[in-house]
Amino acid sequence: MNPTAVRDIRVDGVEPILRGKVRDIFDLGDQLLLVTSDRVSAYDVVLSQGIPDKGAILTQLTRWWLDRLPSHVRHHMISTDPLQFPEPFRSAARQWGPRAMLVKKLQMIPVECVVRGFVVGSGWKDYQATGSICGIPLAEGLRQADRLDDPIFTPAAKNHQGHDENISIDTAGEMVGHELMSTLRDLSVEVFSHGRTHADDCGLILADTKFEFGLDAQGPVLADEVLTADSSRYWPADQYQVGISPPSFDKQYVRDHLASCGWTGDGPPPDLPDTVIEGTTARYRELFQRVTGVDWENWKEQQS
Repeated sequence: MNPTAVRDIRVDGVEPILRGKVRDIFDLGDQLLLVTSDRVSAYDVVLSQGIPDKGAILTQLTRWWLDRLPSHVRHHMISTDPLQFPEPFRSAARQWGPRAMLVKKLQMIPVECVVRGFVVGSGWKDYQATGSICGIPLAEGLRQADRLDDPIFTPAAKNHQGHDENISIDTAGEMVGHELMSTLRDLSVEVFSHGRTHADDCGLILADTKFEFGLDAQGPVLADEVLTADSSRYWPADQYQVGISPPSFDKQYVRDHLASCGWTGDGPPPDLPDTVIEGTTARYRELFQRVTGVDWENWKEQQS
């Protein structure tokens, strides 16, 4: 039986301090509860339908990666076990499924830390126009989806009202401090490389990803989602081909369908057919299985 998408996160008597396109954030004093819904957006519009299991998979894939990072990479996760949540969230979590994460509250750094391993997406467009990606000069003659010799770090200034703005590392350093930015660059490239090595072993290619960091009294802490389908571009290795953008395990399937209907953000979006919803859920589940080695349905049964 197909699960129902959880779009609305409700807690009796409590409102989130922030309701994003996908996540609702609840303030618990020196901690936060991040609840990832099944909402899906395209072209900066949240659609009226959701993708079943999406939020739970994003949360549990983040948990899986955080549990396996090098010990010196500090992160914000405290627990995804609802028994560790205070009431009324513990009771509410029974309705949500495994999509909530209790985390340490941090002073968030207003820079997204993007690491790119391939010439693809907006990087490909930038390279075609300028011969560089985000101001970083690259060799001549690269083709779409060419692998870079070394991953590059391309920060972006966060914009919660629209698209993030690509900026140079010098500009990012002026915003938050050059020493801190250098540390974030090194941490980002290290975590990306860690993820890419595991992806290679799973028949996947980790093409690029984005990280967010916050600060506590000891320094930078990895936060938000980590190496998920929504924060990263994964390709099946057996479908990789230079010259084209390979299929990915994310909501691009939804975007492609909407674009084929002639909708790219203007006016009300068309409804998604069941085949697109089910196909998108299948992509998220497949990525979870490939990365963790555990079938998603089997994982859920083990938790019940």
